[in-house]
Amino acid sequence: MKVALTFDAEHPDRPHCPPWVAGRILAVLRRSEVRASFFLQGRWVEAYPHLARDIALDGHRIGSHSFYHVRMGLLSDDGLTADVLRAAEVIGTVTGMDPRPWFRCPWGDCAHDPRVLKALEMLGYLHVGWDVELDEWDVARTPGEIEDAAVNGVLASGDGAIVLLHTWPASVPAALPGIIDRLQAAGADLVTLDDLSRLAGPAAAVTTGGTGTAERKGPGHR
Repeated sequence: MKVALTFDAEHPDRPHCPPWVAGRILAVLRRSEVRASFFLQGRWVEAYPHLARDIALDGHRIGSHSFYHVRMGLLSDDGLTADVLRAAEVIGTVTGMDPRPWFRCPWGDCAHDPRVLKALEMLGYLHVGWDVELDEWDVARTPGEIEDAAVNGVLASGDGAIVLLHTWPASVPAALPGIIDRLQAAGADLVTLDDLSRLAGPAAAVTTGGTGTAERKGPGHR
């Protein structure tokens, strides 16, 4: 059973986001010898180039999470193209990696927007949603609850499950060792998006959880 842990690296619009979280996430993945996939917001890369470079140097897969982290469906065609190209330029300059073909729209709200998906396709991208959402942005969620949600969600979704995490909630690095250990004990092979056969084409790349579940992030999430 292949499972992809994915992390959205973005500027959170919340007060409980200590700056050390992303580094600790990388440390856990390094110790566990697990490679994950990171969707990087362009402005986040500009703000934290050392972290973006560490993600690349540790062998993780990098995708794009736009530049400004706005709802892509609200942008004009020209505005959408400019945002995506600017993000790619920043990511490439800082990390030396091309984020194509993986793209995750902010809030996942373009998963069923033909105009946005077509524009992304023309730029060489496929939108990737998720199957398992942990709501770890909620400060009331404990590491144990997040761990249980991840394991139960993956087991319910089965082979090819994509798990959504973020690089800023303090609960994530606390929950991550247990998530990794329990998933591996259950027979999961933790891989990057490149290793999931379900993402072989444009239709497959729009995962089932990329729209409805994303709205539960609430108005404060960025």
